[in-house]
Amino acid sequence: MTTHVIDLNGEAEKQSERRLADLPDRVVEGDPHHKVGMHFTSPDGRLSAGTWTSTPGKWHAFTDKDEYCYIISGHCALIHEDGTRQEFRTGASFLIPDGFRGFWEVIETTTKHFVIRDTSA
Repeated sequence: MTTHVIDLNGEAEKQSERRLADLPDRVVEGDPHHKVGMHFTSPDGRLSAGTWTSTPGKWHAFTDKDEYCYIISGHCALIHEDGTRQEFRTGASFLIPDGFRGFWEVIETTTKHFVIRDTSA
């Protein structure tokens, strides 16, 4: 197997789209739609990297993951279950550690690069 550097600005290996409301009990406000371009998935499936775009809305954050994000464009917020709110705009980068409980809120359509490590196993 040949290993190459993954360019997240290049063509994604796999593209998908979904309406988040199709996942039961996930959406809190709005009707967010997601587009995901997967650029990399490790052989064991526990590490992935790609590009994600979401239209406005608010939903329960996913758990059992560490996620690094770099905001390419847009405006979003992460809201901890204790009410602490952190907003992010174009150029921001942050890490959502495993154990975070709260909400994603996309205020303006947002595109990000991400790297996710699945910790559920």
